Amino acid sequence: MEKHNININVTLDNEKMPEHIDWNASGSSVAEPNQAKAFMLSIWDGQEKTALRMDLWTKRMMVDEMNDFFFQTMMTMADTFTRATRNEALSNEIREFARGFKKKADDALMKEENENKQ
Repeated sequence: MEKHNININVTLDNEKMPEHIDWNASGSSVAEPNQAKAFMLSIWDGQEKTALRMDLWTKRMMVDEMNDFFFQTMMTMADTFTRATRNEALSNEIREFARGFKKKADDALMKEENENKQ
């Protein structure tokens, strides 16, 4: 049995806010750590029947990037749900919600930008 590690390193500023995130995985062909502005990690505890989560983002993460990050994460969740359950109907509902979320998030951002220009 092969064992691999995924390492996530977070550098905090003096106020304990994430300033830099990088990650790497053993067994990868990439030698240097990859930089990231955010991550979300979900782990299912089968014994407790609860989802554990950790999410962090750097202070350089912009709102439009967060909108895209959430949209892409929800679309990926739909794909994962399809592979895990073969329930295409529910997966499509997740995708539909994600598309609606993205449109509303983009509209809100555009409205805020227009108000700031005035």
